[in-house]
Amino acid sequence: MFQDRQMAQEMEDPLAAAREKEGAPEDTGEPPMCPPSSPLGMGISDTLPSTWAGSQGTLGEGSAGTSCLEGAGPPEPAPALSETKGAISSPLSGYREQHTQHKGFASLVWAAMPGMLFRKNRDSSLHPLNLSWVFGYNSSLAVHSLMDGEDRVLLYVSSHIVVIHDILGNKQYHLQGHTSVISCLCVSEDKRWVATADRGPDALIIVWDSYSGVPVRTIFESHPEDGVCAIAISQDAKYLVTISAGTVQKVCVWRWTLPTEKPMCSTELKPEFGHQDYVIFNPQNPQEFVSNSKTQVIFYLWDDAGLQYRAPFLSNQTFKCLVGQFSQSVFHFNNAQALTGTSAGKLVVWDMDNPRTLPEELPAKPHGITATKVVSMQKESLTVLKVLESCVVTGDVKGQVKFYDGQLRLLTIYSHDKVGPIRSISFSTILRDPPGASPDSSKPFLTRNFILSTSDATMFHVATDSTNFERIMKEVKKAVNAIACHPQEPLVAAGSHCGLLKVWDYKETQYLVSRMFSEAGIQCLSYDPEGYLLAAGFTDGSVYILDAISLQSICEKFQFSQGPVTHISFSYDSKYLATADENHSVTVYKRVLQNGSRCWEHLAGLDSHYKPIRSILFGVHSDSNEPRLLSLGEDRQLVEYDLNSSIKDHLVVTHRDRLEQAAVPLCLAWYPQLSTESFFLTANSCYKMKLYNVTTKMCRKTVLGPTYGSPLEKIQILPRTSSADPQQHYLVYITKDKVGLQILPVDGNPHKSSAFICHPDGASDFATSHDGRYIFTAGGKERTFMKWKVNLPALDAAAFLGGEDLIPFYNLLNGGREGEFFRELEDYFYYVQLCSQGIDTMEKRQVSTHIPLEEIPSVMRAIGFYPSEEEIEEMINEVKFSKYADTGEQVIKINLGDFIKLYINHRPALGLSMKTIQRAFQVLGYDNEKGDKVIDTGDFLSLLQCRGEQMTEDELAECLITLLGRRPREGGSEPDTCDPTGAAALTEEIPAEITTEVFVADILSLPIAKPEKKNRRKENNL
Repeated sequence: MFQDRQMAQEMEDPLAAAREKEGAPEDTGEPPMCPPSSPLGMGISDTLPSTWAGSQGTLGEGSAGTSCLEGAGPPEPAPALSETKGAISSPLSGYREQHTQHKGFASLVWAAMPGMLFRKNRDSSLHPLNLSWVFGYNSSLAVHSLMDGEDRVLLYVSSHIVVIHDILGNKQYHLQGHTSVISCLCVSEDKRWVATADRGPDALIIVWDSYSGVPVRTIFESHPEDGVCAIAISQDAKYLVTISAGTVQKVCVWRWTLPTEKPMCSTELKPEFGHQDYVIFNPQNPQEFVSNSKTQVIFYLWDDAGLQYRAPFLSNQTFKCLVGQFSQSVFHFNNAQALTGTSAGKLVVWDMDNPRTLPEELPAKPHGITATKVVSMQKESLTVLKVLESCVVTGDVKGQVKFYDGQLRLLTIYSHDKVGPIRSISFSTILRDPPGASPDSSKPFLTRNFILSTSDATMFHVATDSTNFERIMKEVKKAVNAIACHPQEPLVAAGSHCGLLKVWDYKETQYLVSRMFSEAGIQCLSYDPEGYLLAAGFTDGSVYILDAISLQSICEKFQFSQGPVTHISFSYDSKYLATADENHSVTVYKRVLQNGSRCWEHLAGLDSHYKPIRSILFGVHSDSNEPRLLSLGEDRQLVEYDLNSSIKDHLVVTHRDRLEQAAVPLCLAWYPQLSTESFFLTANSCYKMKLYNVTTKMCRKTVLGPTYGSPLEKIQILPRTSSADPQQHYLVYITKDKVGLQILPVDGNPHKSSAFICHPDGASDFATSHDGRYIFTAGGKERTFMKWKVNLPALDAAAFLGGEDLIPFYNLLNGGREGEFFRELEDYFYYVQLCSQGIDTMEKRQVSTHIPLEEIPSVMRAIGFYPSEEEIEEMINEVKFSKYADTGEQVIKINLGDFIKLYINHRPALGLSMKTIQRAFQVLGYDNEKGDKVIDTGDFLSLLQCRGEQMTEDELAECLITLLGRRPREGGSEPDTCDPTGAAALTEEIPAEITTEVFVADILSLPIAKPEKKNRRKENNL
């Protein structure tokens, strides 16, 4: 009897039963023991943080991971649609004893209520950068209405972030967990459970609790090859179905509340079915679902035995009419039919034989599916198809929403001339009577307010009781590549390729003013230092100078660039404006007085570079206080211009300096005056940052830069806040997909830098607020830009915890301070001291902690780093002149600690890979009869003697003798003298054609990784 009563209790209220079994967590009134959200990317370039890798008890708020509810039972069935706004759907019912360490986390989900997200205190954070606001969204994905009425809350996707947006309260909450752009999402019927997926290399499926913002389940490696392109959740919220994005698509059904990474069942689809990009469950039977591509609709049936499907045939000849391309499919509420909308404005009606609703009635094979008719609904293409209670709802390319009854008879239409092609329709949970409906009406027709999202990035709220269309959001519909912050006010301007320029008050997060440019897209923006002007560069090469407040043009547009304008900047005194374009040209405009008023005119332009320009930078001449202009290109040239001597149509160049030997410089910034010597800072493609003297252009210091998966793309010194230490400076940077902060001075300490994923598909630009409190990043083709709040004490704390002096650098050595490599380095260091005093000397040894600078190359080569002659010169000069500006004296020796720093900062950040050598052979070699890239031996020797850092014939002969094993003299370790005739004979041992394997393994005597050997054998077999 007790067991029967207990079972009945569980069936009525599984949440209460679970609490009685496990003991409900007490509400102590204190916040749960969970840290704030942890944006991905900090210190790790390509992998998830370790705290996300498994079942962790301290998952961050709004951060994805295998949650404490892993292994719990299923959610309860979704409540009736007429449930009041305040009702809470039952969360996961089971809670196993092995997860008792997660009770605080579980109680956060169990006790969650709608709207509680925005009552959380999120001011305190442990991270240097915290996402504060997301502007723009992915208009190709659906927008969902979570709450309507007094609280109007929407859910949508921006890049890799799920945004829960309180429209009336002007607040956002961000669900962060994906490392790649989210490709699809779905929401349960009760609006509580949200499932998202992406297409990244480490694709994730995450199920969120929209009430608490907690990620209750993360599925790793669901579709590891290509990620997920479509996802749906069943009516009872127990099951998910996903479709992969590969050429051969895989369909998987998941019981997401189970602690397994394996789907319940799966199947692969034939490529001829087309790319299936939409899927939905049967609301009356979770073991049926339907998907469609543009050309094929597929019906599925699954049980414990597996997943089966049928793909009924339908063409224009079936009913002798144009069907069009399929858009979306739904199951009819009569459970005997299914519907599919098409681009020809038609609905395809599918009849299902012997419909069933209970799982135990499932047969061994799917029931028959046939297309019985094609109903012409309208001329315009249908883009959205939904079923709401006893209505069929359609949305089309003209922005019309139509309601039909079960016989597809029109009930009502909602339309507005400003609504574009409809992308999604989301109904609220609050019931309203439609216009004109009488209480005694015989039609069972009830509807709700709904949210429309359109493909042109606009959202509307539609009140069904008044047919009122209220535009609640209008965002850009093309790439956002331009962003700039006002130098004095809390204003941020963002420009899009669609030509829309918008200005926001970022302190209050209020849209202020906008202007649409229909002729071309905006590529770059810049405010002048005084804050009166805003300059914009466009994709058609035009330049506009606008009033910073009204956005009206103050002069005619300029059209002197032949390609898209990529960079634009004002001089510090606002007298000059410089631009760079895709045709590698720099153009300068000058402010002049005409008739007593200021205006702008074109001064001159010059094709300064032969490869893309990466930066243009205005500065100040130290001796004259006049503006100074520099441009940096991928051709490794730093070009300085003489603005005073330049005249109309003639831009004068004062200096051209080559900055790099092999790496490509990517960005440029003035370095703060931290010493008596003045520098500018560059970052290159090899993860190095370099300081150059502003006058001599000599490289004075090379340090290891942040290594977060891609090199630094743009850098800028963070403006100092009023509360910041006046002696402390910080650098802001973006990589391909991350935004980060670096403590200055730069020294190669990895703990002084931190980075966070901002735009997985590529960050195009960034800007900093005038007070240094916020950073804004533009997402390019993601059509978003983001506001990040700066928390400098968190970065300072991380640097402090990383250790002082040499501790961070010891950890970068193989094996650390106690490792074999360090001991070997010490041995070489002291051996050089012995050699400098003479190996055979009988005099008293002078013990020292230093070695002469000229011995640096020998020790570097001894420990496996082989710098070029130019790199050797830079290393020696870096040490030699390190104190010259302060003392006037040169340094002639180096100690072990400084040598370790020098080695770590100058060695290749990622080592030498086989791919690097293969790329060199691609450039220098040719294809032999086998199709391999090879270099002729004669050409190989000629290249070494005539190109790059040229070797003499004697130097080349000595190197070959050493590399091929003939250097040591028998019975001794001292080198033999070079025998040119022996070297000439030695070349006969080298094959006539040198492959990458011969060069690496036979000439350099370096090991080749086994996987690469396997790949090579495979290529030879082919």
